[in-house]
Amino acid sequence: MSGPQESGVFTALRTQLQGAASEFAGGPDALEGILLGMVDDVDRAVREPLEIFPVCHHSPASALAMARRLREKQPKVVYLELCEDMAPLLTELRNCRLPVAVQAFAGEIDGFPQEWAPLSVVAPITEASAEYQAIAYALDTPGVELVLVDRSSDHVFQWDRANTSEAAETDGSPAEAEEAPKSEEAALHGEAVGVEIGDLRPRFAELEEHLLRHGKVRHWSEWWHQYVEVPLGDSDHDTYRQVMFLIGSLFRRLAPGDGSRVRVDEDRERYMWTRMREHLEATGTDPEDCLYVCGAFHAASRVEEFGVHGRSGAFTISPRTATTWQYGLIPSSHAAIEAQFGLAAGSVSIAATTWQKSLTRTRVRPYRLEGQAGARKSRAKKALPAGSAAQAPATDRLTGFLHQPPVLDSVDEAELLGWSVDIVRAARRNGYLASTADAIAVFETSILLAGMRDRAKPTPYDFQDAAVTCIEKDSVPGRRDVRRLVEIMMGGDRIGQVGYEALPPLARDVYDRLEPLGMKLQQRGVQRALLDIAGRPELEACSDVLWMLRRLMPAAAARPIMGERRLGERSIQESWDLALGTHQRALIELGYEGVSLEQVLEQRLRREAYGPRATTAGVLAAIEDTLLYLRSGRLADELGTHALKVLAAERSVDGAPEVLRRARALLAYYRTSRPELPAWIESFVKTGYAHYCTLLPTAFRDEDATVGQVAAMLGFLFSMESLALSLGCDRTQLELAVAQSHPDDPSKTALLWAAQVQLGTLSRAELRSRCAELLDNPLVVPSYPRYLNGFVHALEPVPGLADVVVEAVSNAFGRLPDAVLLPWLPLLITTLRKGAADLAPLLIREAGRIFPGRLPALDAWIPPWRMPQEDPFAASRAQRTATAPVGAALLAARPATCDAVAELLGCEDGWQQHDAPARPGAPLLSAHPATCDAVAELLGCDGGWAAAGDTAVAGAALTLRHPATAEALEPLLADR
Repeated sequence: MSGPQESGVFTALRTQLQGAASEFAGGPDALEGILLGMVDDVDRAVREPLEIFPVCHHSPASALAMARRLREKQPKVVYLELCEDMAPLLTELRNCRLPVAVQAFAGEIDGFPQEWAPLSVVAPITEASAEYQAIAYALDTPGVELVLVDRSSDHVFQWDRANTSEAAETDGSPAEAEEAPKSEEAALHGEAVGVEIGDLRPRFAELEEHLLRHGKVRHWSEWWHQYVEVPLGDSDHDTYRQVMFLIGSLFRRLAPGDGSRVRVDEDRERYMWTRMREHLEATGTDPEDCLYVCGAFHAASRVEEFGVHGRSGAFTISPRTATTWQYGLIPSSHAAIEAQFGLAAGSVSIAATTWQKSLTRTRVRPYRLEGQAGARKSRAKKALPAGSAAQAPATDRLTGFLHQPPVLDSVDEAELLGWSVDIVRAARRNGYLASTADAIAVFETSILLAGMRDRAKPTPYDFQDAAVTCIEKDSVPGRRDVRRLVEIMMGGDRIGQVGYEALPPLARDVYDRLEPLGMKLQQRGVQRALLDIAGRPELEACSDVLWMLRRLMPAAAARPIMGERRLGERSIQESWDLALGTHQRALIELGYEGVSLEQVLEQRLRREAYGPRATTAGVLAAIEDTLLYLRSGRLADELGTHALKVLAAERSVDGAPEVLRRARALLAYYRTSRPELPAWIESFVKTGYAHYCTLLPTAFRDEDATVGQVAAMLGFLFSMESLALSLGCDRTQLELAVAQSHPDDPSKTALLWAAQVQLGTLSRAELRSRCAELLDNPLVVPSYPRYLNGFVHALEPVPGLADVVVEAVSNAFGRLPDAVLLPWLPLLITTLRKGAADLAPLLIREAGRIFPGRLPALDAWIPPWRMPQEDPFAASRAQRTATAPVGAALLAARPATCDAVAELLGCEDGWQQHDAPARPGAPLLSAHPATCDAVAELLGCDGGWAAAGDTAVAGAALTLRHPATAEALEPLLADR
């Protein structure tokens, strides 16, 4: 790159700086090169035929200078450093209330890593910014063309594909912005990458630290306000440009010379100059009639493509990717801008206040878009005359500015006193014990701090420090501290709003469909909506919209207070807290996904169900939401068929509890709302029965599978068993799965016992016996709470065991000594609370049924499991014994019957002699005549019993003739 042409404009300044460098450094060195290079950068930018207007983002001085220059020069073409693909949206700014942000959004990406999705780029715009002055001038002045020349939103991510955080840093978002906590207003931009005009902040950490320390300020925003904003507020156009060129060159030359950030900065400058030369060649516009608005950092560029006569053809602009970008306006706020670009809290609000004061002081008439909220009506502007004012020859204004002593403004006592009174009043409203003495202290301390910092007039930052020192003291009684109160008093966090006409079709459709509510939904804040659906049936459509918004937007945007939506249920009255105006950004971004809420919801449900990480529980949840919000049986059947494939492919039981809960709900819904079950849910039950039977033995042994997950599997198998068996499943598969399960964990062991009880392979008496054995074993007592945890989880698949679980817990409290029980009790409580909180109510209800309801009755109360068990067949057996004939005589009289029974039982011995010794079966047969009658009837014996007196003889004869038969019948009859 060739050096700048020799010019005599800055000869005197070069001579002074060269002498200063030689004196301080002892000879020519790098310092001289930096100082003289800065003058060369300023000289080069000033002599450029296409006038460059350097700005700083959200700087009142830049906005004021821009308004002055536009009215003086009246350019025909304005080149603006902003993403070129955002140009069509700028006309919609007139339908908004600033601050707002222009957004480019891509939900589905092509050409970038999928983990980056969604992509979002925002460019915030405030009224106190130079770019807004240029936009308003160009859009409302006939004959003026506005051309955006910065890289597109697609190139923002193309040029830095390493990671999104570096891309955010590239666009002027320092790392401090990511570390600062975000409030609700600060999060209006979400995770978008910010693009701003005028990134003027030292990238050399030591330089920034040096400036802050010697400037006696806390942060960069305060330094800029004190040493740049105030001096340049009343400067002329040439002085403003040269000072901004000088600052941009200083930060440019002292920035680190390596890294991708420098490469991206230079590529952006090549991109912008290439676009401007292309436009000039295509339109034949004279560069003298143009104005190039860019950040001061880029105005001091040293790339070869710089200027209208720079090198052409060396830089090639890469094509955009196949990603489809959508554009819109979203609300912004001062806090969001500060958080996005790492500015000090309250700095943008102070800049807005300074802007209003500067307009009053200088009487400069700013540009505002016609019809914009808050803008005054202006007269129609005439078309520009041919040949507007040309740029005046450059003169050296830097030398005089650098030699100028600081302006010592006198203290505006009236303004400072008003601030002091207002902050005390605000502090008292927020709970501080502030008084008139505190107002006086704040007033005097502000002047004292300004003097200590070599300032004759206290700045808003001095006043803020003084208020914190004098009022806050050691505690904050309310929600806001004093620093925040000062920010509010200085202008507050002004929040923008996108007008109805500038909203995407989906957002306008939402407001139209909610119009019957009769509410101003675009206003910020929370509003209460009452829906009497029974009295006004037309509000049911509003209810549907609100429930879909509840599903798609943040929870605070639409929060139901009364009413709920479940499968098969509809509310007749609902109450909602709505904050759609506060969450307008989220509503606008929904418009990027579709033209109606139903379309967006269906797309999201499909993505959730067919995504690479979709689970069976997730697909069932999507089906439930489909029935709740869309009432679409077609989509539900499609997703249900897909749920079968997802279930068959799963090899873990992590989602078993959720699958059980949602499968039960869907099955109950279909049984009550349709004449027959859909084919997919029948197939799902069959597939799930076989699937969980296969995984059951592995889950019992798997350490990663929790007892709740295994209990959910058993709950699915037992609760769906009747339907599964009717559809062709085999119960033997479940029995084999339980028989093959051999858990090591105490919780799963107890769960297995409960499953065996449900299957009938373990009796309740044996289960009680095992629980008693656990308490008798001192080595097992410490792990007894884990057994109880398994029993409680067993209430999910086997709810009929609630009485056994209550008995197990009661026995532990009754039998364990205090030395063992007291250390064990906290573990029991925490185990039940953590692992079975939803099953505890069932256990409590069962305990309430068993235990006495009053305390005095507890002393005489005997637990049901300790009371003697009565034989329920004793009475009928005694009656039949007294009246019915004895069965032994019948057996003796009908030997063929006894032979048939013996043959069935596999007894091969013959009849015994009468004089043989008595067999043990005679008393048994005599005691059970009804059993003998039943056997005789089954075998077709028509003969009756012998006389009652011959019962013993007949029974003895029978047992003597068929001893094997009597012995075989004895255990069978003993069970009765």
